[in-house]
Amino acid sequence: MNGFQLKFYMHENRKHNGILLYEWLIEKAKEMEIHGGSVFRAIAGFGRHGVIHEEHFFELASNIPVETIFILNSEECDKFLIMLKKEKLNVFFVKIPVEYGVLDGM
Repeated sequence: MNGFQLKFYMHENRKHNGILLYEWLIEKAKEMEIHGGSVFRAIAGFGRHGVIHEEHFFELASNIPVETIFILNSEECDKFLIMLKKEKLNVFFVKIPVEYGVLDGM
């Protein structure tokens, strides 16, 4: 199948509507019956402002980069992005065309 990979990048402690943004994105995707998503924590990173963020042993509230990824068909991708625009969400994303499927080796 052909579709898109949507990647969203944010700081781990960023919130939307009182919820961690990556958790909010995952919940919204689940509500929209998107078939899966994953969240990954970075070791370090920097964004458009050039500030390097990395985890340190003594930090309690982490501000490291987090990547949230979904693989969607074209219709799901359009609906998800429209929903995010209606929420007036300010988040960096990447939309990449992909081919995806399931290998059934049985």
